Amino acid sequence: MKNKITFFKEAIKNIRTSGTVVPSSKFLVKKMLAGIDFKTARVLVEFGPGSGIITREMLKRMHPEAQLFCFEINDVFFEYLSRDKHPQLTILKTSATEIRKVIQKHGFDHVDYVVSSLPLAIMPPGVSLEILENSYIALKNKGEFIQYQYSLQNRKDVKKVFNKQVSIQFVTLNIPPAFVYFCKKVQ
Repeated sequence: MKNKITFFKEAIKNIRTSGTVVPSSKFLVKKMLAGIDFKTARVLVEFGPGSGIITREMLKRMHPEAQLFCFEINDVFFEYLSRDKHPQLTILKTSATEIRKVIQKHGFDHVDYVVSSLPLAIMPPGVSLEILENSYIALKNKGEFIQYQYSLQNRKDVKKVFNKQVSIQFVTLNIPPAFVYFCKKVQ
């Protein structure tokens, strides 16, 4: 979204699903994507792409044979993202809880990486836990779930689902500052 005021208005109107009022900073995006092996990753998922700041950066770095599936339930953001006709990008107006069904429907067994901007801390606990559990199941062994949050409220659930294979880093150069969870699936 080129107009930050439009993003702000939509984010305020839907704060329960957007979880923020400003787009992610380039520093947060860089931190979230730093550990992704774009040379080998073939199936990537993004939850809550919003205006597509992280999406565009992922598309720039992805291998030509990789696919990116973005789950966006906000009508305005979905319509905006759907304008991009990138051949490696699939925009879905579907809940992140449906990750396993969507990936299987598109012919894949597992996901290499899930990058999430969902506001887990303000979602109903059952929904956030379902997203975490379904993401864990969808990931390949040694796949990674990368999530940013503005609090550590969901740390216990994240560590439980990912068997304590979680590291957390703090990004100060973002409004507001954010915690980035790096969660590895290890079987």
